Amino acid sequence: MNMNVFYKSLLFLLGFFSVQTKAGTEVNIATWGTADQSSLYFFNWSAQNALDGLSYTCTHTNTQSDPWWKLDLMKMYSVNRVTITNRPDCCDSRIDGAEIRIGNHSSNLLSNPLCAVVSTIPAGATYSYSCRGMEGRYVSVNIPGTSKILTLCEVGVYVISDNLATGRNVTQSSTYKSWFAEQAIDVNPGFTRWWLSCSSTTVQTNPWWRLDLSSVYRVNRVVITNRLDYHPERINGAQIHIGNSLENNGNNNPICAVISSIPAGVSSNYTCNDMEGRYVNLIIPGDSRILTLCEVEVYGEGPFLQEDSCKDEPEV
Repeated sequence: MNMNVFYKSLLFLLGFFSVQTKAGTEVNIATWGTADQSSLYFFNWSAQNALDGLSYTCTHTNTQSDPWWKLDLMKMYSVNRVTITNRPDCCDSRIDGAEIRIGNHSSNLLSNPLCAVVSTIPAGATYSYSCRGMEGRYVSVNIPGTSKILTLCEVGVYVISDNLATGRNVTQSSTYKSWFAEQAIDVNPGFTRWWLSCSSTTVQTNPWWRLDLSSVYRVNRVVITNRLDYHPERINGAQIHIGNSLENNGNNNPICAVISSIPAGVSSNYTCNDMEGRYVNLIIPGDSRILTLCEVEVYGEGPFLQEDSCKDEPEV
């Protein structure tokens, strides 16, 4: 038997069976949006209290018909589950019968599809409700009926992300104040508090940002989210590079796409046709440029085993 052929066949099979999609990660996206409610009982019972991570600060409507609380996620997501934390002090039965809805209607919330009905939640407890990938921009909680009060101490909205960039090592050519490179892969698109959610270089020549996937992946697409606040035109002309070389900080790798423009706060998809590489770079060629990224997502398959070279061996 030709051992060279044997080893190459073995490596091929190992490579074949090593191809896999990165397991999805569950992420709570509730804090990325803005909240509102049908009425305000007192100034310190605001709608945003359900998103502050504190179970002892809560929302509170007045006594009314069909009270509601609404979360605007700023764009459409596929929701895996919603969690609700009930108030710990008193009146825990007020939450009984509440409806969780997910959809794209911002004003007529009751027309959005129903995810679940809350039968009861003990005082201070957090219950989880499966929404099975329901899609929508708005997540709402309402209680049907007259003379009702809606109080929520915390709301979580969870999605499954198969973004390969999450949790990887990143770097950039320079850093403006606290706009660190890592903030471009924190899974937060920066629709609120963008200064804590986006990366940015200083003004420089050829600013760049680089993601290390740690292994070789086959990249189908890259998604770039532009800043929402101002100067969306700064991203114009940015190049996306994918490859295995660190020559010129990775900016000499093959180009997947050139970004002509992305409107403020918009996420744009760039098809990379299964380009293989460990490094994903963005660079803006030119003088006096600034590279700001509010989110970089990378989707594809891998990791792949590198094929070792096998020397010819005599047949036995």
